[in-house]
Amino acid sequence: MTAVMPAQNALAQTSKPKPIDPTTSVSAKPLDGSAKADNASVSITEVSPDAGFASRQKALNKRTEENDYRYGVAQHDCYSTFFVNHCLDKARDEMRGEQRKIRTEQLALDDEQRVQHAKERDRQTAIKRAQYEADAPQRAATEKSNETSFAEKQRQNELAAAQRNAEAPQRAANEAAYQRKQADYQKQLDEARARGAQDARDRDQKADRYAEKQRQAELHKAEVEARQKEAAAKQQQKALEAQQEQEHQQQLKQQQQQQSK
Repeated sequence: MTAVMPAQNALAQTSKPKPIDPTTSVSAKPLDGSAKADNASVSITEVSPDAGFASRQKALNKRTEENDYRYGVAQHDCYSTFFVNHCLDKARDEMRGEQRKIRTEQLALDDEQRVQHAKERDRQTAIKRAQYEADAPQRAATEKSNETSFAEKQRQNELAAAQRNAEAPQRAANEAAYQRKQADYQKQLDEARARGAQDARDRDQKADRYAEKQRQAELHKAEVEARQKEAAAKQQQKALEAQQEQEHQQQLKQQQQQQSK
């Protein structure tokens, strides 16, 4: 008995619970009650095979959240018990057991979804194949119409090419006539420009000759007027000299008469 007491004291010291954080507020939910509720939800899901995948996935997600929540509460409560490690191991085992159940149901649900998706793909493929086969006559008619239209276009192109080839000599003759006409027009235009330039030069020369004649006429007029003025001046000078000579002769005559008296 004495030997057992130290062992119990040592176990009590090693298993002393950790202090609980007073700021932590966690409300515990009975593990058994939650498990029963989860089993009830699973049974409802199993009883209702027509339930959608979304509702079943939602139920599994909810069970996962509740399992994590219960494990967190159990961990918190274990630190207030005497055998903390044993309590934590038990809570962990219960949590993992529930995880395995949820995982098994999740895999089954995923398999059902894959099968359903495969069936839906097959159904859609069958619908498309049936639609393709149903549209085959219309496609054939459309292809035939396209071939006929293409052949008609080819025939029209060949006719147009033959028409162009037949009209090629006439087009060449028309082009040559047009080029000759253009050349004649250009020649006439060049000649008209040359005549215009020559006429302009002739007009300039006539204007220069007229200006020169006018200048010569002005010079001749000035020379005539100068000669007339000079002749008038000479005539006036001669008249003056004649008058002076006459007056001189009269004076001489008067002197002779006076001397003879």
